[in-house]
Amino acid sequence: MSETNFDIVIIGGGPGGYVAAIRAAQLGFKTAVVEREHLGGICLNWGCIPTKALLRSAEILDHVNQARHYGLTLNGEITADIKAIVARSRKVSDRLNGGVGFLMKKNKVGVIWGEARITGPGEIRVDKSAKPAVEPRRPAPAGAMGEGVYTARHIILATGARPRALPGLEPDGKLIWTYFEAMKPAELPKSILVMGSGAIGIEFASFYRSMGVDVTVVEVMDQIMPVEDAEISQIARKAMEKRGMKIFTDARVVRVDKAANAITAHIQISNGKTLQITADRMISAVGVVGNVEELGLETLGVNTEQGRVVIDDYGRTSVAGVYAIGDVTGPPMLAHKAEHEGVICVEKIADLDHLHPMEKSRIPGCTYCTPQIASVGLTEAEARQAGREIRIGRFPFSANGKAIALGEDHGMVKTVFDVGTGELLGAHMIGAEVTELIQGFVVAMGMETTEEELMHTVFPHPTLSEMMHESVLDAYGRAIHT
Repeated sequence: MSETNFDIVIIGGGPGGYVAAIRAAQLGFKTAVVEREHLGGICLNWGCIPTKALLRSAEILDHVNQARHYGLTLNGEITADIKAIVARSRKVSDRLNGGVGFLMKKNKVGVIWGEARITGPGEIRVDKSAKPAVEPRRPAPAGAMGEGVYTARHIILATGARPRALPGLEPDGKLIWTYFEAMKPAELPKSILVMGSGAIGIEFASFYRSMGVDVTVVEVMDQIMPVEDAEISQIARKAMEKRGMKIFTDARVVRVDKAANAITAHIQISNGKTLQITADRMISAVGVVGNVEELGLETLGVNTEQGRVVIDDYGRTSVAGVYAIGDVTGPPMLAHKAEHEGVICVEKIADLDHLHPMEKSRIPGCTYCTPQIASVGLTEAEARQAGREIRIGRFPFSANGKAIALGEDHGMVKTVFDVGTGELLGAHMIGAEVTELIQGFVVAMGMETTEEELMHTVFPHPTLSEMMHESVLDAYGRAIHT
């Protein structure tokens, strides 16, 4: 494809960008994506997908180490080959990266390789990227476009985000890691300090603990995984401490001293005292910040605020013809949110009927640590703060037949209902496979299902999903198996 004029050009080939491109092509728009490094973005190459590959290896290792509880005897030592584990993770990403390229070709979406900058209304200049790649870039596919000036009636920013760095605690790639280095260590350190306990920090803490690494987690808030329901967070903390992690909340790393092959973190805790912890490596997982720089936004007059592009409910910015989706627009910074925003944005450009904004309170969140955590909607505290009169339902994994049979009987399903309307306000889970179960509640909320309809839904037996039913029943004093 050698054209330079398009209906829609999307800057960024991550989940939001490539999904928006496919939807645009389906709607008949002449579409192109500009990508400077790897199709699939952070999610496919350095986030969602490869971390799940690492965590799968960790999960299998955990199961193998518990084999005797399942009546199995293993002859021989089981060890973690970190080079092979990382190689498998990278292979998974490579396969999916190639898959995105296939989808672009299948849908006749042009791919422009390089660094994009909006130089005027409807005009984009693409130059060779000066940013060093985390790993070698793939050769551009045959027929791919490159440096030059391109025009488009609509420009969608899908430039994603990068790790946030705290002053004085900046990652150096050797002793202080971001998720890039944590994902492909040359060898396993003996100890790691994880600064930040959001999804990224906790997933890496869980992975390295399963690999036998001594793990310490430091969180500035008063609970780990601050966006989660407090009760679920407390269960998670106990489970992780039982696994041998050391966890400090209401604490902050104020200084790091570097040695040749270790760091010493000075940590201020809630009582005002400072303690020192020495570890081989530190992972900085204190959030991400949107990639808003060097795009020409200031010249155009696109409004940005605290490192994000300001948009309306349909991805429109303050400048006509310029849109933004995904992490660059702020939280929640989730791949599935970016994908859905991309579809809504393009469908709004197409002026489709019956289009409505995404309800952000119904976006599920999943953390793939051990034990898994998943949630959607309001926490108990948020519901009370909103002045809602609520009913709470709880059901433990320890009372579920399938969970017991699996040997995964630790966890809980919690539901939050509005007393007056029966509306499901939130659902919160911790335990085996809850990242797969949560979608049942997401669908229920999307369809505005009431407690009565949920109570009369038939759940298959024996399954983990029965706990969802029982939690609803419990909210109304009707649980059967507790």
